[in-house]
Amino acid sequence: MKNYILFLLVITFTFGCSNKKEMSSVNPENWIKRSIDISNMDSLEYGKSYLSIYSQIYSKSEHKTHNLTAMASMRNTSDTDTIFLLKVEYFDTHGKLIRTYFNTPIYIAPMQTTEIIIDEMDTEGGTGSNFIIEWKIPKNCPEPLFEGVMNSTMGQQGLSFTTQSKRIK
Repeated sequence: MKNYILFLLVITFTFGCSNKKEMSSVNPENWIKRSIDISNMDSLEYGKSYLSIYSQIYSKSEHKTHNLTAMASMRNTSDTDTIFLLKVEYFDTHGKLIRTYFNTPIYIAPMQTTEIIIDEMDTEGGTGSNFIIEWKIPKNCPEPLFEGVMNSTMGQQGLSFTTQSKRIK
């Protein structure tokens, strides 16, 4: 009986103390591995894109929301040139900066993709969250493609949809 009570206490303590909220599934160390100095590459063209992301959507009425997992997919569409992302910022529905994923250049090799995942339990962005992505590409290089992929499953139902970025500069 003592062993049974001790076992229950250990299980309760172990799982009861894990209230840590995950904010993103992407480890910042991944960006450090991709860091690159582009200060001597003066012929690169600058761009800035807006990508809408939905970490929540309304369900049944404006008073009930449904949480989603959201992925910002950042793709190099060139099969020959490396592109560079300068900064990625995540904003909430009200335009408040939530977090900056990196603000030093990283590279994306030809045809390569990298992602940022907003976990389903991370609802800080709300129903109108978005990213601003600054980038540089070599002359005559195709522009990068930024897409949002949102999904959720509950029971036997699934929900998924996508968004595409819009160049704003």
